Amino acid sequence: MNKKSTMNSAWERLVNGLVKENPTFVLMLGMCPTLAVTTSAMNGLGMGLTTTVVLMLSNLIISLLRNIIPSRVRIPAFIVIIASFVTAVQLLLEAYIPSLNAALGMYIPLIVVNCIILGRAESFAYSNPPIPSLFDGIGMGLGFSFALTCIGAVREVLGAGTIFDYSIMPASYVTINIFVLAPGAFFVLAMLTAFQNFLKATRAKVSEEAAAMVGSGCSEDCMNCSEKGCAKRFYDTQASDKLPDVNAEDFQEKPKTVEVEDMDEKEEV
Repeated sequence: MNKKSTMNSAWERLVNGLVKENPTFVLMLGMCPTLAVTTSAMNGLGMGLTTTVVLMLSNLIISLLRNIIPSRVRIPAFIVIIASFVTAVQLLLEAYIPSLNAALGMYIPLIVVNCIILGRAESFAYSNPPIPSLFDGIGMGLGFSFALTCIGAVREVLGAGTIFDYSIMPASYVTINIFVLAPGAFFVLAMLTAFQNFLKATRAKVSEEAAAMVGSGCSEDCMNCSEKGCAKRFYDTQASDKLPDVNAEDFQEKPKTVEVEDMDEKEEV
């Protein structure tokens, strides 16, 4: 694999995780931390970035060891590798960001069995080279972080009138407390997923209209059309070149002449 194809593959994996196969809005994976820790934008961002680090490193190591790990014990091997990185990340959070570690609580150790990480290890990292696997982990992790941050930001704004602990609502704003509770997570997730589906449907419709406009100049005049790849084409221009020229005047109805006999000459007596 040359350098250009490697970079194209890496970029494709980034876009895939962020947009095409977003783990939260498209694949609906990792719903437990998504619904539990997104009471604020900071918690969502912290959980997303923590998962990104673990996903990125575990994908890289699993890809490097894919020819060594036996297929029969690959799942236990994945869990051991993932658990090692989760432990290291949790210790770093506890040492340097204790408030975030306390907010995320038990959901940091549960990253070990997060279906996003195990799913990418099984479906991609175990059967692909290290560089694409690394970028696949980065793309999926950033997509997960983006989704959790958006959900946390909406819940925090509606439920507390702040975002990242900064007040953005006027003093007269009445908070909607349900959005910082468990049901609010379902409401916000449903709204954001519906909004994303609306954007995708709108984009698909625009693409279809743009594709239709390419052939919108078709006048159904296949005899004089120069577009040989047209699906509506039923007239072969090459064959028509061999036909004799036909003028339109030949098809016009000629006026009939009626001979009128002189009744005076042929008058019967």
